Amino acid sequence: MNLLEGINGPRDLDGLSTAQLAELAQEIREFLVENVSRTGGHLGPNLGVVELTTAIHRVFDSPRDAIVFDTGHQSYVHKILTGRKDFTQLRSQGGLAGYPQRSESEHDIVESSHASSSLSWADGISRAFEMTGQSDRHVVAVVGDGALTGGMTWEALNNISDDNSRNLVIVVNDNGRSYAPTIGGMAHFLNSVRTRRSYRSLYSSSQRVFGAFGGPGRALYRGIRGGAHGFLSRFSNNEALYSNLDIKYLGPVHGHDIAALIEVLEQAKSYGAPVIVHAITEKGRGYEPALLDVADQFHAVGQIDPATGEPVQSGGAASWTSVFSEEIVALADVNPRLVGITAAMLRPTGLHLFAEKYPERVHDVGIAEQHAVTSAAGLAYGGLHPVVALYATFMNRAFDQVLMDVALHRAGVTFVLDRAGVTGPDGASHHGMWDLALLQVVPNIRIAAPRDAERLREELGEAVAVDDAPTVIRFAKGTVGTSYDAVRRTDDGVDVLREDEQHDVLIVAVGSMAKTGLQVAELLAAQGIGATVIDPRWVVPVAQSVIDFSAQYRIVITIEDGIRVGGIGTRIRQDMRAQGVDTAVNELGLPAEFLDHGSRDYILDQVGLTPQHIARDVVAQVLGSKIPIARPLTDTDSQPVSLPAERS
Repeated sequence: MNLLEGINGPRDLDGLSTAQLAELAQEIREFLVENVSRTGGHLGPNLGVVELTTAIHRVFDSPRDAIVFDTGHQSYVHKILTGRKDFTQLRSQGGLAGYPQRSESEHDIVESSHASSSLSWADGISRAFEMTGQSDRHVVAVVGDGALTGGMTWEALNNISDDNSRNLVIVVNDNGRSYAPTIGGMAHFLNSVRTRRSYRSLYSSSQRVFGAFGGPGRALYRGIRGGAHGFLSRFSNNEALYSNLDIKYLGPVHGHDIAALIEVLEQAKSYGAPVIVHAITEKGRGYEPALLDVADQFHAVGQIDPATGEPVQSGGAASWTSVFSEEIVALADVNPRLVGITAAMLRPTGLHLFAEKYPERVHDVGIAEQHAVTSAAGLAYGGLHPVVALYATFMNRAFDQVLMDVALHRAGVTFVLDRAGVTGPDGASHHGMWDLALLQVVPNIRIAAPRDAERLREELGEAVAVDDAPTVIRFAKGTVGTSYDAVRRTDDGVDVLREDEQHDVLIVAVGSMAKTGLQVAELLAAQGIGATVIDPRWVVPVAQSVIDFSAQYRIVITIEDGIRVGGIGTRIRQDMRAQGVDTAVNELGLPAEFLDHGSRDYILDQVGLTPQHIARDVVAQVLGSKIPIARPLTDTDSQPVSLPAERS
């Protein structure tokens, strides 16, 4: 890889010819396939932006010119061109992040992985440059066509078009897909541009005609190509979408023609006002297995064989998503009122099986979570029961709609939150750790956290039977794992997973933390401490039996994989105090911090949510050497305890 070895920063591109840039693009694709196949990551999107990212860095001067990606999963090529070529630990602790990260490079600006925000960032940055006299600096926002389905994009465009004096270039990376094919009226418009014969014919025929004249003809073709793009957009009415916004439109431009991209970006740079550059790209470009992947063109992959694209390890164990996917279809078979809604994540959230069997009953609204939630309220008013399936992190975006459109109107809407808790390699903005603290403040809401596949099926069925309030089912990323049967179930639905005659410690385990709770109880038993483990199943509202149990023990330990500030442990403690139960409570959960990327096990170890760490603290609390201190023993015959040894 001779050319790539010489690229350690964007200005190393300046001395390369067009032919060399095309060769470099091929080397970058080979690099991506070789490296991402080892670690997993967002392969398809980055294969599709090689020439586009290269052209942007050739024309603009990062970091003096600000480059913002929407979203940052398409920033691998950007990382390579800015000197970050060690992909050996991509998305693992100590390695490169899967999204832009300011701590990695001065070239990275926006770290969030939540779509449709780039134009607002670009609006603010360009205004700041103008207001501080930095008129020679530019802002480039690279926005996917999927992100254009989000309302925030259009709010930003409305404001950008009101002020036409800033150096702002909006590059629409149009590959017709977000995860899966982009949907909605915007997608239909862009698709008509992408497939319009006037675009395809003029591009191919003009290249062929001028090429027939040899070198001089090709030079003339390159010289007029940028102007032809502008003419073509007017001729075929592509500017109609943006005409009322008063923003210059250039395109469509072939997103894999490096010379064409450089020319149109040079035009945009020199325009002196906001410009939209419409680049048509191909997701998975240059890698046959990705192009043949109908589902999402290798949007995100695990470890794969680079030659075939096949997973290195077979699936085997069922995932949380697959269990939900099958169960929602089973429920829909017997309940015609059930309908599904998702926000551009039909397959990732598991609604695809529902859509395949009942296509008229599943609605993909694009990257528009706020709209999805309020639309669900309307569907409920119309007599249906919507099931809104989202990643837990994206639920944050629609909190107001949950509160004021669904809960206020007592709408029977079920929210299924996938990837709840610590998700691992995709970093701070993908962890689904905020949902429990956010949603439990919503009046009348009911939140369930299943511990295993059986409880997921059971609690989903209970959720969709509620028609007078919002319900939430939240579960983790990855495989479901072991099932844990209850010793008994209380009258109000709380499962007792382990019960000790010696009432020292009550462990309240939330959802998938049941395994941790049971392991802690085993460690405590080895030290002569009696521990009972319960799974509330429905964590909000707090069941009366949880309060009754709490009164019988010396200390209560709550374990959850959401933030502990305002978490389920806090809710339990407040309800205990309201009923006069003064048992000490230790609320364990995630810190109110942005957690870096790394494996789930690594992150849980770092924050102290391992069985060994928890057990050691509980022993100290029982002994009275650590706050909160357990109530004194009332049984004089209890066995003495000692601190367990530190894990080596």
